[in-house]
Amino acid sequence: MRGRVFFVRAAVRHFSTGGDFDVAVIGGGPGGYVAAIKAAQLGLKTICIEKRGALGGTCLNVGCIPSKALLNSSQMYFDATSHFKNYGINVGNVTLDIKTMMSQKESAVDGLTKGIEGLFKKNKVEYAKGYGRFVDATTIEVEGLDGKKTNIKAKNTIIATGSEPVELPFMPFNDFTDRTCVSSTGALLLDKVPKTLAVIGGGVIGLELGSVWARLGANVTVIEFMDKLCPTMDKELITAFQRSLKKNLNFKFKMSTKVTAADIRKDGVTITMEPAAGGTPEKFEADVALVSVGRRPRTEDLGLDKVGVTLDNKKRIEVDDHFKTKVGNIYAIGDCIRGPMLAHKAEEEGVHVAEAISGKHGTINYDAIPSVIYTHPEVASVGKTEEELQEAKIEYSKGVFPFLANSRARAVASAEGMVKILADKKTDRILGVHIMSNAAGEQIHEAGLAIEYGASCEDIARTCHAHPTLSEAIKEAAMACYDKPIHS
Repeated sequence: MRGRVFFVRAAVRHFSTGGDFDVAVIGGGPGGYVAAIKAAQLGLKTICIEKRGALGGTCLNVGCIPSKALLNSSQMYFDATSHFKNYGINVGNVTLDIKTMMSQKESAVDGLTKGIEGLFKKNKVEYAKGYGRFVDATTIEVEGLDGKKTNIKAKNTIIATGSEPVELPFMPFNDFTDRTCVSSTGALLLDKVPKTLAVIGGGVIGLELGSVWARLGANVTVIEFMDKLCPTMDKELITAFQRSLKKNLNFKFKMSTKVTAADIRKDGVTITMEPAAGGTPEKFEADVALVSVGRRPRTEDLGLDKVGVTLDNKKRIEVDDHFKTKVGNIYAIGDCIRGPMLAHKAEEEGVHVAEAISGKHGTINYDAIPSVIYTHPEVASVGKTEEELQEAKIEYSKGVFPFLANSRARAVASAEGMVKILADKKTDRILGVHIMSNAAGEQIHEAGLAIEYGASCEDIARTCHAHPTLSEAIKEAAMACYDKPIHS
């Protein structure tokens, strides 16, 4: 892909359009590259500045995409070694080739990264490989991958610098050396299956990557400070999910437990932990420790203080409801501002800002933004949880339908999980939907659409669903919420 794309050996130069832009985007992740493409489609002269040397951000390069590739590959291996015989398929001696598995992952990443470069070329988005920081409100210094610097002028700038893993002070990452104390990045680079994997933090990332290595043979122990996994998700669903991880992958959990120290060596890690409320310390030995205690916004060394862009107490860029900072021509989106750190949330915000700069107006309904845990079974949610409704003192109805009563799920021997729908007790308007199934990440969008357009449970229940499908469970849960289900 040639055209106007910048390559490493010529990372920064005077740009072919003359150097003045309507929009500059700092960061080429899901929010940034989508914002850049949309701005260009709206007729704005646009440049995207990305320091990684590859577009797609954390999500594409060391996050969502490579982890999903490994989740898929590891599930295939797990099915072949554990489940195929139940379907009458005998495959003999199944062996694991980690090198090839990792190569497939990298191939997927490389293809998608080059695909974004192609989209930039197609939409006439300039691409600068380098680090962008503000000189003033309309000037950005770009430090290229070769160390050379140049300035560009932009009428508007969108900051989309994303986030990075939080490192515990006593557990520095060695992702690119020994790989015994790793972040999510290092967990995607392991070249052998650890016998024992400690996952510090019971959030989405830790559970997904823990699942990958558990399927391949690792003994996984999750150490979580809270008394609940994934604390922002629906408790009833997450409790069922935790039971599933114990039963299917032999996960072990140390809940309400804090890690206080670690001895990190080339051959493993000794973790010191104790009850979160205080108590007797204990030691835990692991070949690899995955530290997954959260992510923090990347907002340092951008020159924000020079131009008057302010941060909140969590170092997130402060923006108004239209993602404008205290400086009128500078916007921020994605992980570096408030809200859930989700790639698709950043994309929606990127489109919104590009449209706002071009004079259009749009809205984002955060209650209709889904979240998914891509394990097996998957867990997906959109809208309010039962706990949030209780805290807000909103009267609600609840409908639950188990996949054990769904014909498609029973036919394919994958009937673990449920659909749970929460609706306003007076109006029947859907407030939240929570699904645990082997296809929850695909099923959740029917619920998101329903919430976006203010649908009721009766609306879903009276919509004909194809038979036999897993999505019939959503219809039945809707029936259970406003009336009675047919099949349970």
